[in-house]
Amino acid sequence: MGVLTAIQRFSLHDGPGIRSTVFFKGCNMRCAWCHNPETLSPAPEVLYYESKCVGCGACAAVCPSHTVVGGKMVYDRSKCDDGGRCAQVCFSGALEVCGFEADVDRVLFEVMQDEAYYARSGGGVTLSGGEVLLQPAFALDLLRALRARGVHTAIESNLNVPFSVLEPLLPELDLVMCDLKTWDDGLHRKYTGVSNARIKENIARLKETGVPVIVRTPVIPGVNDRPEEISAIAAFAAQLPNLLYYELLNFNPLGSSKYLALDVENAFATARPLPEEKIQSLADAARGVCPSVRVG
Repeated sequence: MGVLTAIQRFSLHDGPGIRSTVFFKGCNMRCAWCHNPETLSPAPEVLYYESKCVGCGACAAVCPSHTVVGGKMVYDRSKCDDGGRCAQVCFSGALEVCGFEADVDRVLFEVMQDEAYYARSGGGVTLSGGEVLLQPAFALDLLRALRARGVHTAIESNLNVPFSVLEPLLPELDLVMCDLKTWDDGLHRKYTGVSNARIKENIARLKETGVPVIVRTPVIPGVNDRPEEISAIAAFAAQLPNLLYYELLNFNPLGSSKYLALDVENAFATARPLPEEKIQSLADAARGVCPSVRVG
């Protein structure tokens, strides 16, 4: 049994072809710019979208964390047990429970509906997050079931775990996509909460596995958007004989509404994606040291 946040079908950005992406809940890093903050906690959470609230009071009737004052709902998260009763009675969609338990059969039922699309497009299923490798036993069972059905498998991971956690999954994987967010360890600690030493070590060890690898860097304004930072990561990635390409991912501001819905601070609320000429100049710096570079 695993804890997930969503199963997204017809995904075009989480590996080759048309894919389904299974989002795992819980993460062992705290990237200041995370655009999926609802995946950070391993426990189910209630998201409150205030703009959708009509002040009907149905939530207050079933949960003590909600009261209606002046025709508007007031939500006291300190009283919330995240049981989700409020969301079940919220007809306007203002309240939403993020996080649910699922077994392998339930996930297969969802993703195998698009089996024909995988075959025609060269797609498959990607396990993402959050961090997949915080639920390695469930991930392994799911990957084995997918491979047994001939489905192309991939994971998206920060690789911030002992290599022994990843190793059992490798025979069941057709692709590993991993992030190296900054080359400088001090920057990495400041903006993600952890060192990047183990991540670098794990990426280096992937060259021994033969599994195709894509190394990626989310380019964050004011953090790692410098040629020297990007070229250092690109040169490191280029040492992998099984590297498909190194990819730069422009900053994504689309998670802002989720920060508001979770009532947590968004340190990059006013940040915007880099201009096209800036991201392309960073890609050019990467191409100087790595033979295959893409911009996502």
